[in-house]
Order: sequence, then structure tokens, then C-alpha cells
Amino acid sequence: MRIWDWGNPVIHVDEQYYLLVGDRMLRGALPYVDVWDRKPVGLFLLFAGFRLLPGDGILAYQISATLAAALTAMLVASGAERVGAHRRGGLLTAILYLVGLSLLGGRGGQAPVFYNLPIAAAGLLTLTLPGRSVRGIVASGAAACLLAGIAIQMKYTPAIEGSFFGLAHVYALWRRGALRALPGAALLWLGLGLLPTALAIGYYAHVGQFGAWWFANITSIGLRPGYPFAEWAMRLLGIVAQLAPLGIAAGIGWRTRPRTGLVAASNRLAFGWLAAATLGFAAIGTFFDHYALPLLAPLTIAAAPVLGRHAKAAIALLTAALLLLGIEAARRPRDGAAARQVAALVRAETGKDCPYVFNGDTITYLLADACLPTAYAFPNLLAYTTERGATGIDEAAEVRRILAGDPPVIVTTDRRLAIWNPASLAALRSALTRRYRLSLSVPRSDWHTLVYIRRRAATERRSR
Repeated sequence: MRIWDWGNPVIHVDEQYYLLVGDRMLRGALPYVDVWDRKPVGLFLLFAGFRLLPGDGILAYQISATLAAALTAMLVASGAERVGAHRRGGLLTAILYLVGLSLLGGRGGQAPVFYNLPIAAAGLLTLTLPGRSVRGIVASGAAACLLAGIAIQMKYTPAIEGSFFGLAHVYALWRRGALRALPGAALLWLGLGLLPTALAIGYYAHVGQFGAWWFANITSIGLRPGYPFAEWAMRLLGIVAQLAPLGIAAGIGWRTRPRTGLVAASNRLAFGWLAAATLGFAAIGTFFDHYALPLLAPLTIAAAPVLGRHAKAAIALLTAALLLLGIEAARRPRDGAAARQVAALVRAETGKDCPYVFNGDTITYLLADACLPTAYAFPNLLAYTTERGATGIDEAAEVRRILAGDPPVIVTTDRRLAIWNPASLAALRSALTRRYRLSLSVPRSDWHTLVYIRRRAATERRSR
């Protein structure tokens, strides 16, 4: 299901930027200072690790994402059996998890493709709490909370699931009557859950950039104006429609769940995990499809007993999902070659100066081995109203500053959007009209990527 995308540099805009930031970290850049985003630094460290592998990092992160997806599916199958599904139900659940990843924007290296793995491992530890000894609960809680802490350094919303895992272990110790061990165990678990983030904060404080970390990771999140209601409502409706069959199966599973015994206890924990994941999904509020990826592991596990009992219906659901995935794949534009063509032109025209990707694929900077003209290299930050006032700078003024430097190449698109930052767009159009000529236009999804070359640069090349 995933191999067809291996080598494609433009699966999704997010993972392009993660790889770019990871690459620049290896060159000495500090996230939030030299290259800006609001994702946890652990995610960028992960992609920096991929960049250390052979190649340009694209195939490396995609193969790693495939391995992460496969391992997570195995954990999902184990979790399904823990809540009462037999092996057939576990297998169907694991396959549906993988199909769901691709249908919801997780074909490549979106952050949840990776952090679902430690969260699923922590979830499985939590599902196996019933029947554990006091010592086993303490050890399980330590591992689950540390795993959740690692996930939190890829995105902050897993903190809600991690909190549920910790509280479930607290309750398990209380039920065991281990009241004397409870305070120390709870503090240990809390400390392990916070440890990866504490290390990140400590590093930024050590280098004198705690303020930059705080603004990017905390303050800026609340400053985002967000997307129009109609836009995010339609996204939410699409997600609900895609997850509805699993949701119905999970609902039936809740009504028909066993009421006593270890399996019953594991079922309650699975639905508690699903509730925590749903709360994390709702907390962001913009409802892009890939934001629903963390729901897949607990939702498929919660649905597994019903899927296992009704094998024909489950196979029909899987067949329909695979058919939908096949149709989506057949309709998907093949943009990888065009993206590399854009990067080759940018590399040939840039020299030692920095090109500027106003709107388009940030992987262009990496493939062209080009410098960044701004710390705010992710196009949305400067080009869209959804980020206006949330970056800590005047976004349009930053665009004007970049353009005043006469970048040799400007990459943009012909997309028609209602969320363009009007001042940023006006500055771009003014510069393109006065000083640039269109050199290349290539298809990209349902629009075109446009490459403009500075007229003076073209004249200088001809004179040489």
C-alpha cells in the first residue's frame, strides 16, 4: 500500500518541511531561531536522523515510515486480541489501520505515522493492566509514560493520551491497594512523561533561547486566527464519513462488551484511550484529515471484537476501503518528477544567493541545495491569513524584506485561495511584475507550480 509513494518528494507539504528543518539542523540551524515552526523539536531531530542515512533523506524517511506503520499495525492486532477479538479479527484490524493511514493523509511521513508507534505501545501496556502485579503495574506505568513522553516530542496532543495512560495506572495501583507505593510511582511516571520535553526546554534555556522556544511552542499556538468555519466543518464531515464504519462497529462493541473479567476491563481501557485520542483530535480544531490519524489505533482496537464476529461484513468493509484507496491512488497526480524539475531549475539559476519559495514545495530548498532567505520558510507562515499575527513578526513586512533582496528565483503557484495574506500577495505580485519573468510552469495537484527568474540575472547569464 505504501511502496508506490517511495521516492516521491512531494507526498505532503508538512513532511517536506520536517525533512528540510532536519537537514538544516545538521548544518547548524536551531529550530525556532534560524528556521521557524511550532512543532516539538523531537520531530525535527527524528528527520535529522533520516537525513544522516544514505541519499537525500526522502526515501529514508518513507521507508522508516513504512516500518513504523507496520510495527504499529502489529501492536494494533495484539491490542485487538486483548479486548476479545480472535486472531482473524486482529488481522483485519491491523489491515484496516494501514488502509486508514493512507486514506487520511498518512501515506508518507506525517508525524502521527511515527508517534502512533510509541503511543500504541503505551496503549497496549495499558490494555494489559488487568491481572498485573503491583511491581508489574509500576514497571508498565514507567514504560507507558516514557513512551508517551517521546510521542509528545513529535506533537503535543499525545499528552492527553499519555495523561490517560498514567491515570489508568494510578487507578490500577489504587485498586490493588498499593497506597504506600502510589505517590512515588505516580511521581516517577509523571517525571518520565515530562522528561523528553524537559530535556528540550533545558537545552534551549542553556543556549539562551528559552524565549524563542516558549513563543513557538506555547504562545504562538493561541495566536493563530484559524480557518473559516465552513472550511473546517467540511473537513470534519469528511473525516467523520471515512471513520463512520469503524465508529459504528466500535459503538456496537461498547453495547455488547463483556461486563466482567479481564477482557471486560481491557475493553473499558480501550474505550478510555479512544476518548482521550478523540479529545486530542478535537483540541486542535482545524480538522485536516491527517489530524485524525491518532484516532486509528484505539478506534480499530475498539471495533475489533465486532469485526471479528462478523467476518463477512468486515471483509466487505476492508474491500470497500481498499477500493476507495485504489481509486484515490489512480486519481492522484504524479507530481514527483515535476517537483524535481523545479528544483533542478532553481539550482541552476540560484548560484550562491537564496531563492524564495513564496508558495509551493519547501523540499525545493533541499533538492536544490539552496540557502533559506528567511527563518519563516514554511510558505503558510508568510502567505496565508491563517498565520497572520501568530508568528511574532509582521508577515507582510518579512515578505517585502525578502523581495527587497532580489532573490534570483521565486517559486509560487497559481492557486486560487480565500486565505491569501493580501499584503504579502500584493508585495509578491508587484515584484514579479517589475523584475521577474516566468520561466517554468509545471502541474502540481490541481494547480501549477510557477518558477520566476529575475530578469537581471537572465541578462547577466547571456552576457557571460
